[in-house]
Parts: sequence; structure tokens; C-alpha cells
Amino acid sequence: MTKADLINQVAKSAGITKKAATVAVNTFIDSIVKALKKGKRVPIAGFGTFSVRKTKKRKGRNPRTGETIEIPAKKRPVFRPGKMLRDAVR
Repeated sequence: MTKADLINQVAKSAGITKKAATVAVNTFIDSIVKALKKGKRVPIAGFGTFSVRKTKKRKGRNPRTGETIEIPAKKRPVFRPGKMLRDAVR
């Protein structure tokens, strides 16, 4: 499902225009992104939890040259599905 498909589904289910659905979906996504940038967790009951994890620096290898390189530590977004979502997918 693409973002456009999601917008169409929201518009149809809520009985609103595509423009209003686009605003709603974009606001939802932007809110999650802003919270993650601040390092906050975003739990959505019945769906799952978005959070940020820190990775340690590590050594990797350049596949072309075989040269060892250092991969810096960074933050990455993580999604952990909730029980209802896991059960629905099974």
C-alpha cells in the first residue's frame, strides 16, 4: 500500500475529500517524525510503537576493495508491532 492508497482509503472511510485526507495523513506522519527526532517513543494502542535506537560504531568491509572501514554510531527508527497487529497478520 502506498501513501496515495492510504490517503484514498482514509478519504473513503471517513467520507472526506482527498485533500482533507492528505492533510490528515501528512500531519500524522509529521507528528511521528517530530517525536522521533526528539528521541520520544510513539506508542499507538493496538498498532505498535515507534522509537529510536542508537547503534554502536562498528567495523565493516568495503565489498569492492575488501578494505576495512569504520561505520559510525547513529540513531535509527524502529517499529515494534503491537499484539493486535501481530495477531491480525498471522
